[in-house]
Amino acid sequence: MLTQETKLLLIGQVTDISGITIRTIRYYESLGLLKSSRRTEGGFRQFSLDVLTRLAFIKRAQNLGLSLEEIGNILQVYDQGQAPCGEIKEKLENKLLQIDHQIDQLLTLRSEIDGLLSGWKNNGRQHKDTICPIIQNTPQC
Repeated sequence: MLTQETKLLLIGQVTDISGITIRTIRYYESLGLLKSSRRTEGGFRQFSLDVLTRLAFIKRAQNLGLSLEEIGNILQVYDQGQAPCGEIKEKLENKLLQIDHQIDQLLTLRSEIDGLLSGWKNNGRQHKDTICPIIQNTPQC
């Protein structure tokens, strides 16, 4: 009977292929996002090839604004043999709402700063209890 030996990668090889540092890979492993298949006699971690797909998924999800905790929850669903697309859709919809809220806050801040700058008058006088009257004398909303 022929057995096909599964190719295992050492952590350095995973780093070379993925571009992700050894430190980050170890961190992801400590969080449970990755699992090494086994260790060599010398104690080096060995990973199956699917670790590359997992790392690519983790980085893409992070770039979309998902936290490592959220990514971990998604990967748990996947590891249980279920498609996590529903969870991902829900998380991305929530992320979109957060982004919209941040945009609203930034537009409000921009308007406030624009108003301060449009009325800027630097009279050069130092007030005793005032650092900058433009900021300090602005009514609070």
